Amino acid sequence: MKILSKNTFLLLSFLLVFSFGKNYAQSRTKVNFGADWEFKREENGSSDWEKVTIPHTAKIEKLVVIKQFQGTSWYQKKFKANPSKDQKTFIYFEGIMQEADVWINDIKAINHKGGYLPVSIDATAFLNQDPEKENIIKVKVNNEDNPNFLPGKPLKDLDFNYYGGIYRNVYIITTSKLYISNAVHAERKASGGIYVNFGNITKEEASGTVQVHLKNDFNIAKTASLKFILTDNKGKKTEFKSENFTVDSFSDFTLTQKISVKNPELWGINNPNLYQIEVQVILNDKTIDSYSEKIGIRKSEIKADGYYLNDKKLFITGTNEHQEYPYLGYAISDEAQYRDAVKIKNAGFDFVRLSHYPHAEAFYNACDELGILVMNSLTGWQFFGNETFQKNAYQDIRDMARRDRNHPSIIFWEASLNETDMSKEFMAEATKTLKEELPFADNYSASWIDNENYDLFIPARQHAKAPDYWTKYNKGNRKIFIAEYGDWEYYAQNAGFNQTEFSNLKEEERTSRQLRNAGEKRLLQQAYNFQEASNSNRKGEQTIGEANWVMYDYNRGYSPDLESSGISDIFRIPKFAYYFYQSQRDANVVLDKNLFSGPMVHIANFWTPESPLNITVYGNCDEVALYLNDVLIAKEKPLVNSNSDKLEHAPFIFKVNEFKAGTLRAEGFIGRKKVASNTVKTPKKASKVVLSYDLSSKQINPDFPDMVFVYAKITDADGTIIPTAENEVTFTLSEGNAELIGQNSIKAEAGIATIILKTKDLKKKITLKATSEKLQDNTITITK
Repeated sequence: MKILSKNTFLLLSFLLVFSFGKNYAQSRTKVNFGADWEFKREENGSSDWEKVTIPHTAKIEKLVVIKQFQGTSWYQKKFKANPSKDQKTFIYFEGIMQEADVWINDIKAINHKGGYLPVSIDATAFLNQDPEKENIIKVKVNNEDNPNFLPGKPLKDLDFNYYGGIYRNVYIITTSKLYISNAVHAERKASGGIYVNFGNITKEEASGTVQVHLKNDFNIAKTASLKFILTDNKGKKTEFKSENFTVDSFSDFTLTQKISVKNPELWGINNPNLYQIEVQVILNDKTIDSYSEKIGIRKSEIKADGYYLNDKKLFITGTNEHQEYPYLGYAISDEAQYRDAVKIKNAGFDFVRLSHYPHAEAFYNACDELGILVMNSLTGWQFFGNETFQKNAYQDIRDMARRDRNHPSIIFWEASLNETDMSKEFMAEATKTLKEELPFADNYSASWIDNENYDLFIPARQHAKAPDYWTKYNKGNRKIFIAEYGDWEYYAQNAGFNQTEFSNLKEEERTSRQLRNAGEKRLLQQAYNFQEASNSNRKGEQTIGEANWVMYDYNRGYSPDLESSGISDIFRIPKFAYYFYQSQRDANVVLDKNLFSGPMVHIANFWTPESPLNITVYGNCDEVALYLNDVLIAKEKPLVNSNSDKLEHAPFIFKVNEFKAGTLRAEGFIGRKKVASNTVKTPKKASKVVLSYDLSSKQINPDFPDMVFVYAKITDADGTIIPTAENEVTFTLSEGNAELIGQNSIKAEAGIATIILKTKDLKKKITLKATSEKLQDNTITITK
């Protein structure tokens, strides 16, 4: 089948061609279907269509979202197609928020409820058979409150925002009429796609099975076979072939193939080795369909004494993440998803809990590639609905499991409604549903309620009481993972253990909810809260890991301000706490060259006349020497006490008698060798604007829309950021296929003003300028 578009933006992203002797056949195609859509929002009587590209948000919101748009919006797209009589056509939406009705050529194709999981439509019967005639697809999208499907809770009462629109990728897929089905398909009944599991893993060999679901939409039975090709990251291939099988007309068939790999390259947090598995459908010696996916071989086990990854005991250190961007909500590129994952890994984390819903498919791919363990989470927060709601929850568990089951990064499945008083019957059915989809032992179910149906208990720290919290939890060998900590117990209970040093703080100064411009005292308090809580968590004998709350600041439906307990702000700029966590990764860990690892030190101080004279340095070294204007202040070991004795690396504390303008320099030593350094300079008078943009090791997509954060730093003549600067900055685009998203002009926060650069492509260079009154401006150019 040939797909014709009005715009050459349609890119063939997945086309495999195979040959067998003199027989040649084209297997499935997967084409980005995101260009040339039209959009309108049913708001204020508007009836004008605007041209848009998918992913797309129903409305660009303000930085702090108040009264987020809820209502109906429409999308439509015209396209031509030339279907072969032996081919199928599917349209695959990764995510539509949150109820969707789809028509193809004015015939209703589907109604889909739920915004966080995919919608797959068999479009074959709806398409015009005449290749010269245009087809039209129309999508009605509604994101209003609906108690019948997840999350169920009204947005005004919800602890996150779910935005709107066709906010994830959309693809058009062609296959043979005898084909491997999509993992999540329109019928939502049988488990589709492929399911790979390695149940026996040693250094010498990994063995397991591949389950493949096929459908035959020919009007006669077909006899075929499957070929399996497993390719490691060095290009070495291992092949298997099934026996012949027959699939009756208009029916489906499931085949399970045994596979094994000699001397497997295991997937792990430091060496995330991946394999490519390709399954070919062979009919009459021709490849008529092919499905390919990246997988990993790894051993994940909860044992009596803790959690083990590939037979090595691991205390899991991680974070929680909401997938929103400022202004754009959820509608971001695959590259932007990858950059967010890189930031999590660079912060020292090897785990992320996907609070409180399934995330974009690209984010899981990034976690697989980067070595980030994942807790996959069912959509939910403090809401338990009626029978219809519960049935939809069970279906979401199935769809989530089918979509994500081959990701090696996923070790825990939160088949549970977060902080919700679920019935015992619901919990039993939820875990039964998960185990039906994921029957193998290493798929651990998890819930915030300590219920026997779940494999793992995952409370938040605040769900217990100070001072012990969960450290004395003991139910035999039942394990506990602290799924949230460091925020609410300080915000609501003000329940730190040892606040002597901060005894003069006001209540709002004690909390972990601190914007990046809150000043050193508050940012240090936030970091100290996380340190204290993490140290406490590690004292529990049954605790196998922790995830702090939260990675990035975010919006909430129920509150007219940002939730600011992130260790980075909503623009992904780190706070002091970020460097505390970065210091917890051992110096001898070596990650990919594009990631941060190795020895580090970081001075948590701006060194101004108002700065604390007790100077905190985070580091993973044996000793740190601190210099002021090249004069040694002291050389210190880590400060180990009751609030740091369980950490991997306690912070270093230095006392300076008086402030002297100049340069602080920290040098980290392992043994007698200097291995890391960091400097902080007293800022002088604001002099200029310095522009930069964040790539986080992922280049801007040259062909598809992408978005990056652009930072305008207010600095002195030497390039030192002015941490108190609030200068208003104006961003201007003078050339390039791009637009600026966000408030413009905007005041700097703690010396940095941020805007989003949304690129259409990089066919032309992009020139961006930042200006601020009485400061030297700055211009940057971005090219392919």
